[in-house]
Amino acid sequence: MNEWIDELTDLCAADEPAVVVTVAGIRGSAPREIGAKMIVTARETIGTIGGGQLEYQCTKLAVDMVEEAAPSLRSFPLGSSMGQCCGGVVEILFEPTGSDIPAWLRDLKALHGQREPAVIVTRISRSSPSKFVVTADRVFGSDEQDALSGLVSAARSILDGDRMPQRDVQDFFEPVVAPDLNIAVFGAGHVGTAVVSALCSLDCNIRWVDSRRNIFRHVPRNVRAIETAEPALEAAAMPAGSYFLVMTHSHALDFDICDRILRRNDARYCGLIGSVSKRRRFEKRFRQQGLSHALIDALVCPIGVDGISGKKPAEIAVAVAAEILKLRGQATSFSVPSFADNVHPLNRA
Repeated sequence: MNEWIDELTDLCAADEPAVVVTVAGIRGSAPREIGAKMIVTARETIGTIGGGQLEYQCTKLAVDMVEEAAPSLRSFPLGSSMGQCCGGVVEILFEPTGSDIPAWLRDLKALHGQREPAVIVTRISRSSPSKFVVTADRVFGSDEQDALSGLVSAARSILDGDRMPQRDVQDFFEPVVAPDLNIAVFGAGHVGTAVVSALCSLDCNIRWVDSRRNIFRHVPRNVRAIETAEPALEAAAMPAGSYFLVMTHSHALDFDICDRILRRNDARYCGLIGSVSKRRRFEKRFRQQGLSHALIDALVCPIGVDGISGKKPAEIAVAVAAEILKLRGQATSFSVPSFADNVHPLNRA
C-alpha cells in the first residue's frame, strides 16, 4: 500500500527526520516482497518489512541513521544467525530524509492523489545518490533528463509492463499505482462499519455509501464516504470488475441496489447480507422483474467464506474480507468476468 507517501510527507512537514527502510532485493525466501517499506524515526516505527529479527535489526540501524544524509544498502541473511527460518537473503535500502519535503516526494504525492501511475527511480550511491519520479510523459525531481534517459526509458517500460518493482545493481525502480481492487460497501451500520474497518487495511479503494445523515464517524484514508438520498444510483459509479457489498438498514433499499448491480453484469462480486430465506424472497422478486437466472444466481447471499458462522459484526467482517481475498486470488487474468461466469458455489443448484 502507498500510505507511506502521506506518512513521510507529514513527518517532513513536521520537521521530524526519518529513515525510509525498503526491501530492495530478495534471494530465496523472505517475509515480505520487494518494495515493502517502513518508516523509522527516533520515536516510532510506521509500517513493516516483515517483523521478526530482520525488522528488529533494521529498526536499530535506522534509528542510528536518522541524522545521516546518504542512503545505504545492506544485506541480511535470514539463516540461523538471524533466528528466522525463511533461509533467504534480503537487501535493505536505508534512506534518511531531512526536515524539508524533497521535490520528488512532493511531486509523487500530487501524482498519487490524481491517481496517475508513476515510477520512483533511485540510484543507490553514497557518493552521488539520485531520486526522481517518472510518469508516461514527464520526469519530476531531476534537471538531468538527458543524462538519465536510460533510467527514464527503463521506468516507462515498467509502467507499460507488469508494474512490479525491479532492481538493476544500483538502480531501483518502484512503481506507484492506484490499487485496482475496488470495493463498494452500501450501509454504515454496525456491520458495514466493521466490514470497512477490516477491508481498509488492504491495498484497495473503498466507496462507502449510506442514505442516513451524519452516519459516518470515522473514515479511513482509502475510503470515500458518500451520503446520498439515492444510494442505489451509486452502483453505477464503480468501475467494471468491482466488488459490491450490500448491507443497508432497509430490505427495500438492499433490493434496489442489488438489482442495479446485477443488471450491470460486469462486476466481480455482489454480496448481500442476510439469510437463505432473504435470498429466496429476493430471487422471487428478481424473476418478477425479468432478471435472467444467470444474473440471479450470481448474487452471493449469505456472504462470507465457508467455516465462519459467527453473527457478530467483527466476525462477519473477517468472513467477508476472506471471501473477497479468496475470490481475488482465484482471478487468472486481467479480463473482467461477467456475473454469469462468476456464480458463487453456494448458489449453484
